[in-house]
Amino acid sequence: MRIPVIIDTDMASDDWMAILYLLESPNADVKAITVTATGEAHARPGTLNALRLLELTGKREAVVACGRETPLRGSHCWPLIVRVVMDARLGLRLPRTRLRPAARTAVATLIDLLRGSSEPLTILALGPLTNIAEAILEAPDIAGRIASIVLMGGAVDVPGNIAVSGFRGIDNDVAEWNIYCDPYAAGVVFRSGVPLTLAPLDVTNTVPLTRDFLERARAYRATPAADFVVRLLGRLSPLINRHDYYFWDPLAAVLVTHPGIGSYTERMLRVVEEEGPQSGRTLAAEDGSPVRVCTAIDTARFEAILLNTLNRSEVPAP
Repeated sequence: MRIPVIIDTDMASDDWMAILYLLESPNADVKAITVTATGEAHARPGTLNALRLLELTGKREAVVACGRETPLRGSHCWPLIVRVVMDARLGLRLPRTRLRPAARTAVATLIDLLRGSSEPLTILALGPLTNIAEAILEAPDIAGRIASIVLMGGAVDVPGNIAVSGFRGIDNDVAEWNIYCDPYAAGVVFRSGVPLTLAPLDVTNTVPLTRDFLERARAYRATPAADFVVRLLGRLSPLINRHDYYFWDPLAAVLVTHPGIGSYTERMLRVVEEEGPQSGRTLAAEDGSPVRVCTAIDTARFEAILLNTLNRSEVPAP
């Protein structure tokens, strides 16, 4: 049975791989892509790029809608240079499309889909939680219509990735970007009562995107989606060669369809929402909310599932 999924994404480079995986997966039915423009891409280019990914795969039925460009509270944001690079897709070409985004906002789209569905929907959250939190605040009843949220975000027992990104002027070594960009929104979602599975930096740090994976992907690209991923990884090869690029969002996407590749533990977590050097931290606390945290991954199975799905066929083992 296919899992009905809404992808909420900030349209960064690892998001593109995650989105293509679910669009190609026989186990997922992507109902919508909602763009959270408080992350790496701006609203208009991020939305257009999402539409072009649908065109690339021929999966044109999914709705695409965009949310706001400012956090629900605060003013955290990615540096402009990163956003411009993501807007431009690292210079990669995607097919033009006549598809158009929904007339309604991402928040309205989330509410309408959840209320109108005959079954609860799973949300894959690949960016700041602005859209999801705003939808829950506007329509609290939808929390009961969400089967689960699988979120790439947070750093529980490891350092964050703000300081290591190398951008000056941000004094924070405990937060992860998706939570940091809108800590209040993350807090709303954590407190919502929706079943939440977290793929934090703790586990993604153990699954780097390696040169070996890149070479395997290059050797066997049977679909436009697989070919695009190879071209993307070519652009990212300097980071891959330095061991600085990880399977952040693709890992979360595969957990949606194949949760058995992961090991989990339940933690009580809360988000530090106050401004300061710990803003956006995912903190273990007795007054936190129960969160299922992914702690380990069967890396070989994960990589095989990702490659096989993108190619719609079995890729030879290394």
